[in-house]
Amino acid sequence: MAIHIDERAGLFHLQGKDVSYVMQVVDGYPVHLYWGKKLRADGNLQDMPGLPKHRNLDQMPQEYPQYGSGDFRSPAYQVQLEDGSRITELVYQGYRIIPGKPRLEGLPATYAEADDEAETLEITLADAYSGLRVTLLYTVFKDSNAIARSARLINSGSGQLKLLRALSMSVDMDIPDYEAVYLAGAWGREAHLQRRPIGPGGTRIESRRGMSGHQLNPFLALAEPGADEDRGEVYGFSFVYSGNFLAQAEVDSMRKVRVQVGINPFDFCWLLMPGESFQTPETVMVYSDNGLGGMSRTYHKLYRTRLCRGVYRDQVRPILVNNWEATYFQFTAGKLVSIAKAGAELGIELFVLDDGWFGKRNDDTTSLGDWVVNRDKLPDGLEGLAERINRLGLKFGIWVEPEMVSPDSDLYRAHPDWCLHVEGRRRTLARTQLVLDMSRPDVREHIYGMLSAIFRSVPVAYVKWDMNRSLTEIGSAAAPPERQGEIAHRHMLGVYELMERLTGEFPHILFESCSSGGGRFDPGMLYYMPQTWTSDNTDAVERLKIQYGTSLVYPASAIGAHVSAVPNHQVGRVTPLKMRGDVAMSGNFGYELDLTKFTDEEKEEVKRQVALYKSIRPIVQQGELYRLLSPFEGNETAWMFVTEDRSEALLFYFKVLAEPHMPKKRLRLKGLDPQRDYAVEGFGTFGGDRLMHAGLAFQVPPGDHFSLVVRLRDAAGGKG
Repeated sequence: MAIHIDERAGLFHLQGKDVSYVMQVVDGYPVHLYWGKKLRADGNLQDMPGLPKHRNLDQMPQEYPQYGSGDFRSPAYQVQLEDGSRITELVYQGYRIIPGKPRLEGLPATYAEADDEAETLEITLADAYSGLRVTLLYTVFKDSNAIARSARLINSGSGQLKLLRALSMSVDMDIPDYEAVYLAGAWGREAHLQRRPIGPGGTRIESRRGMSGHQLNPFLALAEPGADEDRGEVYGFSFVYSGNFLAQAEVDSMRKVRVQVGINPFDFCWLLMPGESFQTPETVMVYSDNGLGGMSRTYHKLYRTRLCRGVYRDQVRPILVNNWEATYFQFTAGKLVSIAKAGAELGIELFVLDDGWFGKRNDDTTSLGDWVVNRDKLPDGLEGLAERINRLGLKFGIWVEPEMVSPDSDLYRAHPDWCLHVEGRRRTLARTQLVLDMSRPDVREHIYGMLSAIFRSVPVAYVKWDMNRSLTEIGSAAAPPERQGEIAHRHMLGVYELMERLTGEFPHILFESCSSGGGRFDPGMLYYMPQTWTSDNTDAVERLKIQYGTSLVYPASAIGAHVSAVPNHQVGRVTPLKMRGDVAMSGNFGYELDLTKFTDEEKEEVKRQVALYKSIRPIVQQGELYRLLSPFEGNETAWMFVTEDRSEALLFYFKVLAEPHMPKKRLRLKGLDPQRDYAVEGFGTFGGDRLMHAGLAFQVPPGDHFSLVVRLRDAAGGKG
């Protein structure tokens, strides 16, 4: 049993693998007592140190706080009543325990495949005056240090309620000196690691773009000072949502920290009629006393196995070649086949036709929404091209951008009101396109019809689903005035519904999400599509930071990584083909260049890379990741992948710039079995304890952009 209840004391104790989360009902309010290292179920958990001496609301560590009745900190929710007042007071009503984990209707979420994997606690609160009821959901996973939290707000009264704020979780803790760790950036430099003290006041990361965004990922961690990859307490908060979000840590005058995560209240309101309910997306909270690395590995395993779904969840992913940087919009069927033929000769498994195959799409100014093949470019259609690709022994994939429409398109000319817009206001163009209003069922049905017709008639094995701009003029011609504040969230729910329908109907297709690279790399997308194009920046040196930062939350199986041509199209840098390959092999591996232009020497290197990746991809995509050296802290980067049984491992080491007259490098490895001996390819046989504590020594040769991939195997050949 993962949830222990002491009804007489009003005590709730959630136990995961190595974690405990404890609450108690005090004066009718559920308050937070403890979250950290696992406690005994039979221990005396009353009168915990976190409870204040004076029980005024402004000092109480509440689980779902309100505003207006004495707590002046940030509230978890706010409701406006028909009389215009915004005062509610939620009081404890009861609880129930559900085996397993119920689905969140219309939303992506983690799941349990069997009832004995998890338990869910529902705590019900109610405001007698307004009829507002709130159910707090807590799911604890038996073999994980993760707890999933969300809230369901129900109007059980006779009048309408307007939700002004509906966050997914709130927790108050005594950690005022901890540091905020999060991921920030921009297009082409996503997921750069940030760390700073939270201090008095607020630390706030958010998106107001209608998408999670390149700028800030929907993730926040609080780490104790000095916590590193292997040591120290870390509390992680990851939001399973792809739209506007808020994650904040507020330090009050009594040095308490209130952490909250949810849909951004900015430009949000939701009309709740009698009998209706509103389900918030979930936040996955992870506790680690083994530093940032321990937190990451908890997220990786949970998201890889209990967030991602479908046929490809546990399968190795194919090595692909994408034609985008090889041809951009200018291609013929013959050119595409020549690239695919070169790929087949090198051992590549999948050819992906990117942008430019539909409508009159010869540049980015036209045809989005017209998902009909351009017969001028492809006289035999997608069917004919796919057949030629398949005959070469490769599977066939395509690029789509279903959420967008070009003003120069048949779809827009027929339905100019189908995009997000506000009547009388200009329609802001970005990348010469507008955003379709996915809150409308008729829009979703039309796009579903066009895409499903292609997927039924063409042997498509892979779809790259792109989304290339943020949302502006967020309004809908199909919604009444009082519902316009709901459109950003309803749009996101519509996107999820379309994705659920298509991925469910075509389970054999591997879907990869993309948003100008990492603009929507979030857990919400992974629920529908098990991998994401990490960044449009394919430069190997830049990718060290991007992939390192992304790995703070997301597993390698989710990280799309390609080898591209040099000079690199984003930064102009020239790096060796070997380094480009070694960096890309740390994720879902592929190529994005013209394979027909390779020299014989380059072809041999690519054959080596492809053969190597085929032999190691189960370890990369399903192993445990250990970060050794950070690109944010110096000239070197290193990480390892280790199988769950610790019988095999891979070491990746990178040095960006050469340094003169340097001694041998000594690198301490991680994650190995200290009792095992490992055959280290190219080095000899060493004990796991020696490799982790004394390290592996090697000489870094002269020259910039050095990379090394080393495979380790149990020297005895055992799996035990």
